Amino acid sequence: MRIISGSHKSKRITAPKNLPVRPTTDMAKESLFNILNNRYYFDEITVLDLFSGTGNISYEFASRGSEQILSVDKNFHCIRFIEKTAGELGFDSINPIQADVFEFLSKHNQKYDIIFADAPFDMEGLNEIIALVFEKNILSSFGMLIIEHPKEQNFEDQANFTEKRRYGNVNFSFFECPNSED
Repeated sequence: MRIISGSHKSKRITAPKNLPVRPTTDMAKESLFNILNNRYYFDEITVLDLFSGTGNISYEFASRGSEQILSVDKNFHCIRFIEKTAGELGFDSINPIQADVFEFLSKHNQKYDIIFADAPFDMEGLNEIIALVFEKNILSSFGMLIIEHPKEQNFEDQANFTEKRRYGNVNFSFFECPNSED
């Protein structure tokens, strides 16, 4: 995997083979960040990276100037890898936390501009993540929840769904708050 753009553009990152991860492909990540780049100033947003795995998405946000990135994963080795890699890259903006995503969301109340969730493709309960984000009101009024998922999953009937994009085998579903103020 590599960082697509920003201060660490083209930097390759090699994760240990024993991590239970499936990093977002470079092609899909580049396409996703092209969408976000047209909508946000990265140095002005807060990011919550759920099921962060290798930290691939967190590094991309950090390289582009985001200063508040919370990376959540329940796997100890993933969190240690993110800590180590973020330190080596000088990304002080990344704060890795070892926690179960569902428990974290049920107890957390800080608002984020972008919430990215890349759960294991065979995991059930993504609808619960969507519900928790909106029930707990942790997405800013102009924010976006992005779920990465396999093509077999469909979230178009979920509240706050706005669109779906497909890049090869990677699918992103986007959710936004209804027009309201924080």
